[in-house]
Amino acid sequence: MEEKTRDQIDSRYKWVLEDIYPSDEAWEADYKKLEGLFSEIPHIRKTLTKDEKSLAAALESIEAMEHIAGNLFVYARMRRDENNANTTYQAMTARAMDLNVRLGSALSFVSPALLALKDGVLEGYIRDAGQHCKKDRDPKTCKKGGKCNKCDNNVKGNKKLAPYDFMLRELIRGKKHVLSPKEEKLLSMTAEMAGAPKDIFSMLDNADMKYGTVKDADGKEVELSHGKYIVMMQSPDREVRKNTYETYYQSYKDMINTIAATYSSSVKKDVFYARARNYGSAIEKSLFSDNVPVSLYDNLIETIHKNLPTMYRYVDVRKRALGIDDLAMYDIYTPLVKEDHGEYSYEQSMDIVKEGLAVLGEEYGNLLQQAQDTGWIDVYETPGKTSGAYSWGVYGVHPYVLLNHRGDLDSVFTIAHELGHAMHTYHSNKHQPEAKAGYEIFVAEVASTVNEILLTHHLLGTVKEPGARRYVLNHYLDQFRTTVVRQTMFAEFEKMTHAAVEEGEALTHESMCTMYGDLNALYYGPQVVRDDTISFEWARIPHFYNAFYVYKYATGFSCAVKIASDILSGKKNAVRDYIRFLSSGGSDYPLELLKIAHVDLASGEPVDVCMQEFGKALDEFEQTL
Repeated sequence: MEEKTRDQIDSRYKWVLEDIYPSDEAWEADYKKLEGLFSEIPHIRKTLTKDEKSLAAALESIEAMEHIAGNLFVYARMRRDENNANTTYQAMTARAMDLNVRLGSALSFVSPALLALKDGVLEGYIRDAGQHCKKDRDPKTCKKGGKCNKCDNNVKGNKKLAPYDFMLRELIRGKKHVLSPKEEKLLSMTAEMAGAPKDIFSMLDNADMKYGTVKDADGKEVELSHGKYIVMMQSPDREVRKNTYETYYQSYKDMINTIAATYSSSVKKDVFYARARNYGSAIEKSLFSDNVPVSLYDNLIETIHKNLPTMYRYVDVRKRALGIDDLAMYDIYTPLVKEDHGEYSYEQSMDIVKEGLAVLGEEYGNLLQQAQDTGWIDVYETPGKTSGAYSWGVYGVHPYVLLNHRGDLDSVFTIAHELGHAMHTYHSNKHQPEAKAGYEIFVAEVASTVNEILLTHHLLGTVKEPGARRYVLNHYLDQFRTTVVRQTMFAEFEKMTHAAVEEGEALTHESMCTMYGDLNALYYGPQVVRDDTISFEWARIPHFYNAFYVYKYATGFSCAVKIASDILSGKKNAVRDYIRFLSSGGSDYPLELLKIAHVDLASGEPVDVCMQEFGKALDEFEQTL
């Protein structure tokens, strides 16, 4: 069937970006308006630290400029995503990006100026943001019984600072890691060099390396790429998988000395910056921005270790499902179920999603309907449209969702996932001031994954056709393996490589291959045939150049399982408090926000609950063998 052009798609299947700007002319007007506002920046710089009233006024002005800058970029970029060949929106996106960079540069004085204030000044401003006791009495111990509203000592401060109090607290918290102006200038001069390892690996991995050719099941020569590797590793033909595996990794073996030196340099860079900024370790520095203790990272690894017998059960089930006695690593990726036994129109998909998420309440369901009916979603693939799916938007306007709906069951899950992001953004924007509406990556995948899990349980409770049930279960099991267990293995490898450098040890390709090979054997267990090839897998993982990032996939999925379990079991206030979590935006640190939804990640309980759910899904899949 020939792909439709965008103008052939019915308007009800296209997003309405006019809710951001009614026309390109309106965009141009806002662009000129923001350029004009640059003239106010010298005044902001002059008055920023004068007093708390001036600070509040300055932050409001900055927020207004950044709001326009965000609108300009998001509108232009989403217009470009409709058709990446459209040169008008290519140019508008580039102009918006340039304007954002110029604004960021022009406002770069703000944090240093605030940090240069005398100790206690910013703390005083924060304390004054709203009501407070002029005698600084603790309401819990005050003789007046904490009845502040009826006390003469209760005064009102500058409430206009209240939206920015968390941002200012964060600034104060990080002050101990800010160096002298000379040292900061020197460190800033290293930024381009610091990006070299990541850039080198990216160029090597995406441009220079060739991955060989293999024959597919029909005997046709296929030139391997990263994308083709995944496709070929899912082949039902075991010989094709084996040849693909060995050929692909031979390319990394051939370049292993270069890659080892590149990754070692990246680790040394992480350690250098941690020491330069007075952190105890590279991992401590990385976790600092989310206010996450290193103990949580360690607890994740320990809890997964404790639950590895469940992963070993998964391997055993895979062996039996595939009918293979000597299961190898190249047998891990081939689907246990060949097809999803269904085709779903967009309307059918939305109906399934709405039914699956009905447990979240009437208001949530009404918002899903609103998203479908009022131009939140761009549904179908058209020539030049950005591939994949995402949710995005700007403060003050409803979220948007880009899809490329294919009509399979994966597309149904994609809708649920992206609408999870959209509902998180909607509730955060509705209930938080703009300065607190944005949420961290640490919690960003929780809402989307909760939706997927709720949809999974809905399908398992309603789908009767055996093949479709097996497909849903296989989809669910793969998420536990790839998102929780595998990402934790990656996290442990990162911990080991950074600890080695911090202890003065050299990172060589031999030492890293030994580390990784041992970890892979531990995580997959004795039923997978150990080979030398998988020891080189670390060399192809680009995430390692953004240190200590991947653990968030495992924690996020675990939190989502805990929340979904509470909701499905009818735990008191589970839905209400989950919506409160969605509404909290970035008003506090991630671990504190998750507690609103009854998730205490520091306790290790969510990871235990997650692995127990993995076991239950395995039980159900085993019954289909």
